[in-house]
Amino acid sequence: MSNKLTNFIAIFFLIIMFLLCVFSIKDDSFTFDETAHIAAGYSYLTQKDMRLNPEHPPLIKDIAAIPLLFLNLNFPKNHPSWTQNENPQWWFQFDFANQFLYKSGNNPDKILFWGRIPMILVLIFLGWFLFFWTKKLFNNKTAILTLFLFSFSPTLLAHGRLITTDVGAALGVVLSTYFWLKFLENPSRKNIILAGIIFGISMLFKFSLLLLIPFFGFITLVYAVLKGKKYILKYLLSAIFIGLIGLIFIILPVYQYHILNYPHQHQIRDTQFLLDTSSLPHFLITINKWLSTQPIFRSFSQYLLGILLVLNRGATGNTTYFLGQVSAAGWKSYFPIIYLIKEPLAFHILSLIALITAIFLIKRPISKNTFIRIKNWVENYFTEFSMITFLCLYWFTSINSKLNIGVRHLLPIFPFTIILVSETITNYWINNKNLKIKYLILFFLLLWQLFTVISVFPNFLIYFNELAGGPKNGYLYAVDSNFDWGQDLKRLKKWVEKNKIEKIYIDYFGGGDVEFYFGEKAIKWSGEKNPKEMEKPNYFAVSVSSLQGGRGFPSKGYDGKTDYYYWLYQFEPPIKRIGSIFVYYIK
Repeated sequence: MSNKLTNFIAIFFLIIMFLLCVFSIKDDSFTFDETAHIAAGYSYLTQKDMRLNPEHPPLIKDIAAIPLLFLNLNFPKNHPSWTQNENPQWWFQFDFANQFLYKSGNNPDKILFWGRIPMILVLIFLGWFLFFWTKKLFNNKTAILTLFLFSFSPTLLAHGRLITTDVGAALGVVLSTYFWLKFLENPSRKNIILAGIIFGISMLFKFSLLLLIPFFGFITLVYAVLKGKKYILKYLLSAIFIGLIGLIFIILPVYQYHILNYPHQHQIRDTQFLLDTSSLPHFLITINKWLSTQPIFRSFSQYLLGILLVLNRGATGNTTYFLGQVSAAGWKSYFPIIYLIKEPLAFHILSLIALITAIFLIKRPISKNTFIRIKNWVENYFTEFSMITFLCLYWFTSINSKLNIGVRHLLPIFPFTIILVSETITNYWINNKNLKIKYLILFFLLLWQLFTVISVFPNFLIYFNELAGGPKNGYLYAVDSNFDWGQDLKRLKKWVEKNKIEKIYIDYFGGGDVEFYFGEKAIKWSGEKNPKEMEKPNYFAVSVSSLQGGRGFPSKGYDGKTDYYYWLYQFEPPIKRIGSIFVYYIK
């Protein structure tokens, strides 16, 4: 395959991915986290004040908010959720977002569209970079297969359109690993500086990328040992220097910009209040509180605060529904099962073929010269070794996390997984044996993946593969950002208007505003209410996340109420399914 044809196919894939993302957001409403992210990002750029949403680094939010600077928006500077004269509450960021988007004379649909365009461009850039890297590292066929599997991943298509940090985290992993490996191969001054800059930028995408620190430390040590003992100190000192470049010249200046107009006493109060309920070690909380009181350490204190808030949330979990249960403590089986049923079955078959092929590549006997053979393999395939190392580290951390709210948290593993599968398929599985049959199998699997992903357009978020019974039954396995994140409120509005419905009860989970879109037609409902309070006959629309949260069984140790929607079983099936919202006719 010529370079010209390869590049043409790559451009075609990226254009298709861009168009799928753009046209699929036409009737979307804000998902749950997007409102806080976009409102916070706009406040950072216009107010230089990071009082909102400190539990996420600012860079992705800044990028999303850049187009909003040209929309002449009203900023609710006098609203209590912004002034925060009292101690800041977690819900303040959502209260402010609601005020900014829906109650200040701004157009939330226009904000959503323009806020998502930079996120789509981040996704496209990640796809291009994967293509560039795999083409340089392997060959044209591997690069094309990598880009195809990337472009038609339902999870990437679903979350690459959203104003969230997950695809940004995947980009950070890929970029920083690429430049770190360049540094290891050639520890020149230029490569050290570039690695430091990219490392710092990556740390501003998402706090989960702190895992890059032990990852880079480990592969640096391995690389140095392979080169010889005399290189160990040199490489480790260079790695520390790279980290300092990222911290001192990227992270701290960016945070300093974001707190320029953040009153110091306000920051001290907020830091102390937000950490008072933390379950983290006391010495970390004490250090962060002290740093916040020192003017010279304000930016570092704000960065550390975000890290501690994320660590605390990861340790305490989040209430969610999974496989018929409701829990706040999480399940160790959550991410493996979610990954298994949320990614295309065709891709899993390709992954299995690649794994079996890799196993057969191991020369027999396995026990003979094992250490030397492993050493030689690591030396000759250090890039692949690095990718596998990161995948093992990230999977281990994810499985042991209590924060089980979506396959999106696995997005940092997607690029390396796709690359490794593509390399093994194109360079080892497709060989001179049974070539026509293997190409036919590959063509069938790719066509299968393409068809199943395109068929769910524009509702990529609700994609589940055949193992879960497809998108129709996915909600029986998991909800939240796996299925229902509030994306269908505007579609519900269209259905209500089309059917000339005058009143409808709504229990909505997401970032949209029911009152803004429905006005007096909507009667807000909560699962905690007694169904006898509902007038009959009437229509009732309920987000699936709320529905399943009120139908699951409490897991061991969970004492919250989980049976408040059992009464709806008598009205099954719903008269209409609007993506992630079910509509019932209550008689």
